[in-house]
Amino acid sequence: MMSHNYLFLGLLAFGCSTPDPVIQIPEPEITGWDSTLIHAGEKHFSRLKRLTFGGDNAEAYWSFSGKQLIFQSTNPSWGESCDQIHIFSPFTDDLQTKQPSLISIQGGRTTCSYFLPGDSLVLFASTYEHGASCPAVPERRSDGKYVWPIYASFDIQVADLKGNIRRKLTDTEGYDAEATVSPKGDRIVFTSMRDGDLDLYTMNIDGSDVKRVTNTLGYDGGAFFSPDGTKLLWRASRPTTPEEIEEYSTLLKEGLVKPTSMELYIANADGSDARKITNLGQANWAPYWHPSGNKVIFASNHTTERGFPFTMYMINTDGTGLEQVSYGDTFDAFPVFSADGRYLVFSSNRFNGGTHETNLFLAEWAD
Repeated sequence: MMSHNYLFLGLLAFGCSTPDPVIQIPEPEITGWDSTLIHAGEKHFSRLKRLTFGGDNAEAYWSFSGKQLIFQSTNPSWGESCDQIHIFSPFTDDLQTKQPSLISIQGGRTTCSYFLPGDSLVLFASTYEHGASCPAVPERRSDGKYVWPIYASFDIQVADLKGNIRRKLTDTEGYDAEATVSPKGDRIVFTSMRDGDLDLYTMNIDGSDVKRVTNTLGYDGGAFFSPDGTKLLWRASRPTTPEEIEEYSTLLKEGLVKPTSMELYIANADGSDARKITNLGQANWAPYWHPSGNKVIFASNHTTERGFPFTMYMINTDGTGLEQVSYGDTFDAFPVFSADGRYLVFSSNRFNGGTHETNLFLAEWAD
């Protein structure tokens, strides 16, 4: 990112002439900051800006340049009936007056998008090869269990910024999704059902050299490489009792997973030395690395009895130093730092007028 106040341009001086003074060009002013959006106690938010205005918006990830965000949304006012992928600038685009660029032009349901190195290509998982319509959502269960669908029709695609599919990275039976890219730009981590369980795999940017990195029964997903690319961070369920194993296995056969009991894990990028860094109970998920590589930010409902609200927390990578980051009685999740640590983008129900809308917010971060 450019410095906050100025972009400095040095002019070349010739011979022994006196050099021209350095020209200071002011950075365009970022508007829309609103201190009333910040709850008491949110000391890490020096400023806060609402980025979207309606629908369900989540999983916003930064471009390598730090100038754009890619995210998924279901926004009826944009003609969407299930999650689609968009790109925009959180600094210059006003989504109250214009729609962000649509990337998932083929239809179907899409999820988990990410920029590739160079920012001219993106990846996302899509069901479009099985039809342009949205696949059905699971009906409310008679047993009351809260479940996520694991669509077997998801495969990971690469598209240009106009939405044209350039290549397909996965082509196996079952779920392939939740792909993210190493900051080093060399590997992709994703979740797949190809070996019968929901495990993590890594591959090269072109889809070659696929390697399985988790082997324990349970759902492993939402993984990210550390800032230096040497480690992985993810959320996982680990059924252990016969009853838990039976429930997990039965739901998985139905293409479902129950995400109400998850903890966070860290391992080397090849899956070795895996260790659990939270043991809080309930659902601890949507983790992301602090740019220092020494901390993790995530969402959790571990302090609640009713399963809600979800609140953002920070924790050291050794599992110490738990700190609450967001406050309020709603939903704060999917926190993602910019590479320089200056900004945090996240999803929240805050100040949505009592609706079910989930919007994206941009915080200027204060350590």
